[in-house]
This record gives sequence, structure tokens and C-alpha cells, in this order.
Amino acid sequence: MNAPNEKYLELVHGKMPKSKHIATMFRAFWTGGTICAIGQAFTDLYSSLPYDLPEDDVSALTTITLILITAILTGFGVYDKIGAYAGAGSIVPITGFANSVVSSAIEHKREGVVLGLCANMFSVAGPVIVFGISSSIVVGIIVLIFKGAFI
Repeated sequence: MNAPNEKYLELVHGKMPKSKHIATMFRAFWTGGTICAIGQAFTDLYSSLPYDLPEDDVSALTTITLILITAILTGFGVYDKIGAYAGAGSIVPITGFANSVVSSAIEHKREGVVLGLCANMFSVAGPVIVFGISSSIVVGIIVLIFKGAFI
């Protein structure tokens, strides 16, 4: 009874396409790295402005810029092509989040503005937001209770 299983496995392995792990990892690595380098370039640009912006404001501007660029690229269908090429490399946290929100909105736009776009915009990203806010509250309470205990 073992012989048919072995023959089947041989047949499956013979027909299975060869894995391209190295190429896939390389594409994810360089694409994710490029997105991060673009983010760093915006940080450097905003830091060099003559307005003496605090570091927090520079970080916020960089984040907003990356979200805006990702939303625009998603709206035109370009970010989906980047994602198909780079895989997980395109899911750098802030750009992946922006892509999931805009993609959900675009997918449901036929249902109308309120019931389609607005109601479904956060269907994918909503749980992430809820978990992020909830966990930050828990961590904040823990820090408040033990303030100074670890310093």
C-alpha cells in the first residue's frame, strides 16, 4: 500500500513548479528597502526645511506623505502591481495599512458613498486599529501603575 503513495508523490514532485524562494525574497527585500529609503528621504527633506520643525512633526509629515502616496498609487492600480511583484516587501507597515484601507473603499464604491465606501473602508484595517488602540491603552495603564518602578 505504500508503493502507490510513493509513486504519487514522485509524480507530484515531478510536476510541481520549482520554488523561487531566493528571487522572491530578493524582490521583497529590495522593494521594502526602497519604500523605507523613500520614507527616510522625506524625513531628511522635512528636517532640512528652514522652519525648525520638531522631530515629532517631521515623523508625522513623513507618515502622512507615505500614506498619501500609497493611497494615490492604490487608486490608480499601481500599488497592486508593486504588491504582486514584491509580495510581503510592499507591506511596510504604514504603506500596507494605507493600501488595505483604500483597496477596501475602492472595492465597495459601487454600493454608494455611505453604505459602500464609508461602511467598508475599514473592514480590513478596522481590527488592526481596534487592537492597536486597545493594546496602547493597556500598556498606558500598566506604565501608569508601575511608573518609576523600572526607572
